[in-house]
Amino acid sequence: MNTKYFYKKIKLSLLFLVTLFVTFSCDDYLEEQPSTLIDSDYVYTTEEGLKSGVVSLYKFNRDRYDNGTEDYMGGILMPSRSDLAFARTGYTGLIGRYERAISPIDLGANFASSLFWKHFYKITSKATDIINAAEALDGIGEDSRNQIIAEAKFFRANSYFYLYRMYNNIYVTTTSVTLENAFNVIPDKSSKEEIFALLDSDLNFAIEHLDWDVNFGRISKGTAKHVKAKVAMWEGDWEEAKSQAVSLINEGPHSLVSSTADVFKGDLNNSEQLFVIQSLDDVLGGGDNTMINANFVTQYFQISGIEGNVEQGGKGFSRVLPNLYLLDLLAEDPNDTRDDNTYFRLKYYYTSGDNIGKEIDIYKPITDLNNPSSSYSNYYKRLHPSCLKYAQEDDDPESYLQRSNILVYRLAETYLIAAEALMRSGGDGLPYINAVRERAGAAPITTLDEQAILDENARELAFEGERWFTLKRMGASVLNHQMRTYAGDGPYYPSFYNGPKDPRLNWQDHFINFAIFQEDLDLLGSNYPQNEGY
Repeated sequence: MNTKYFYKKIKLSLLFLVTLFVTFSCDDYLEEQPSTLIDSDYVYTTEEGLKSGVVSLYKFNRDRYDNGTEDYMGGILMPSRSDLAFARTGYTGLIGRYERAISPIDLGANFASSLFWKHFYKITSKATDIINAAEALDGIGEDSRNQIIAEAKFFRANSYFYLYRMYNNIYVTTTSVTLENAFNVIPDKSSKEEIFALLDSDLNFAIEHLDWDVNFGRISKGTAKHVKAKVAMWEGDWEEAKSQAVSLINEGPHSLVSSTADVFKGDLNNSEQLFVIQSLDDVLGGGDNTMINANFVTQYFQISGIEGNVEQGGKGFSRVLPNLYLLDLLAEDPNDTRDDNTYFRLKYYYTSGDNIGKEIDIYKPITDLNNPSSSYSNYYKRLHPSCLKYAQEDDDPESYLQRSNILVYRLAETYLIAAEALMRSGGDGLPYINAVRERAGAAPITTLDEQAILDENARELAFEGERWFTLKRMGASVLNHQMRTYAGDGPYYPSFYNGPKDPRLNWQDHFINFAIFQEDLDLLGSNYPQNEGY
């Protein structure tokens, strides 16, 4: 089954949102033949209906990225809130600097509610309905039943896991919502033990029943093993994390691609990807345009003599940029290729006029605090390094809007999980962390500790949405230290320094958990706890 077929099927399988069911062939592109109404009875009482429901979970999962709230904040918010980012402007900047999404009633908390809290709870609800219906359905082969349940359980676990990492105080259930229980009061959050028992159970089932080799864009055994390893790290179960990560690396069909230049190249369908959210031009169900890339790319094209071009990042507006802390980490090894126009672009070049091909250097950053540059502000707007992880070859260099694939999970993170799990359980994690370093051209390290893990995580996975969670998992002291020491650019961007826009000053200990939006809290029981500090 080809990728275009799969994404046509997504569009035509939306639960409750479309009216016609589509019959199809796996050998050819989709033949759209209306045959029956898609209603809840069809979806939950037939094998084909349940399969269409599973496909809809992929669409629901992608909705967070497609949602246009504040320039597509759903794909930007978590990368902006880290020790590796300089959040320059826009509403995402306000959230990244801890000026918004810091109380249960502000607009930022409302945005986070729609893009994360409501989004992931919708997925868990739909997945639970599919699981329970599949378990009860007669006349279905066990292999087909298990495949349906395995994919749905993965999405349920993945969604609850994201919610737990953001909010901590969450409620998990395996009961479908019915007319009889829809208005039942939820008296309290689920315990950590209840949450992880469900995550482990769902992911174990997914690992057992999913295949290694699947159509590009679908969940595989490798995807489930990767998330199971991440869950185990949060449980402090180093042996389980090591087991799942090493199994995925050694037993699966996946491998690190040969160079950092190839990781984010093309449609991302490479040996390293574990889960890619796809968006295809001119294909029914192919996704919507986003501004994810534009948020991460500086406005170099505003300079006379350089036009917007994909090679230098496409068209951007300098919202969230790599900070000096991250850039210094990348620069530690001069042979490290991750700042060599693969993950990040550091330099820009004229594309027309008398200076064509020459490096642009008309604005200067502050490098000497005693003699600050007068053009540092324009440097951040127009010449500052940019993240290139969301720029793709077929992007339109004249538009902020792009329809590009999004790499969610990849094997390099699995290697770093294996390295850390081995380190914490008394094993040798050096071969795994050094595999990532050597792929990037960096020299191998000879000793491994928590700081080495943090540093390599930053170099390899920055701006992929997991950094804040990694810091939180390592504990409040690690998270607080990193945020108060490195977030933003401190005195090197004096417009924000020591003022209301300085994330190092704005960071508070209780931000380790996001505030539950008050309207969401009001829908729960009167005793349901808000996160501490709010």
